[in-house]
Amino acid sequence: MNPQSEPAPSMPYQVLIVDDHPLYRAALRGAVSAACAEGTFHEADSVASLFDTLDRHPGVDLLLLDLNLPGAHGFSALAYLRGSHPQLPVIVVSAMDDPATVQQAMQFGAQGFLSKSADAAAIRDCVEAVLRGEVVIPAGYRCDSVEAPDHAALDAAERLAQLTPQQFRVFGMLCSGRLNKQIAHELQITEATVKAHMTAIMRKLGAANRTQAVLLATRLTLNPDEIKPQPEEPD
Repeated sequence: MNPQSEPAPSMPYQVLIVDDHPLYRAALRGAVSAACAEGTFHEADSVASLFDTLDRHPGVDLLLLDLNLPGAHGFSALAYLRGSHPQLPVIVVSAMDDPATVQQAMQFGAQGFLSKSADAAAIRDCVEAVLRGEVVIPAGYRCDSVEAPDHAALDAAERLAQLTPQQFRVFGMLCSGRLNKQIAHELQITEATVKAHMTAIMRKLGAANRTQAVLLATRLTLNPDEIKPQPEEPD
């Protein structure tokens, strides 16, 4: 038998699936395993567990990211990952698969896009192509059917990517309307530490105050109404 005709062995990829619905994570894992039969799978259900998993498993080869994720707002987690893990290919998985959403995902650095309505074969094909280094968009997507890039949103994404993981968590809570005391309680840190994070966040985002920082996040969200700015708090 000609050895060149034998199929290449499956690579032992590490795949991280990030979605807050366990049933969908299980279904996605089943579909992805067709492309990564020998792979190791990790799962996360929030921004916090996403960061923790990446810390524990720095060798992850592929990340599948749900846009509607606790602790994130729209494309904020994707934008952050492009800065913190620029070499890690990310496939965005979303129930919102209109051309504008696909375009934004690709502009913010996704290497692939999957609709949550995609069948197992489409998921397998997308994963295989991205692992080969290709960029994958949904069938039927037309580049000429979308608007010009939102340069303000891209600038916001670049600024957001400068945050540390803890600063990103604080920023996400700020955008959800939490006060310093609430953030300190949830993260089990002092209010003074939260204020120090806020100062660093505003500096990196180029914002003069909390309100400006939160408004910047609306550039990255799919639904601006989910951003809940609070009154300024004293230093």
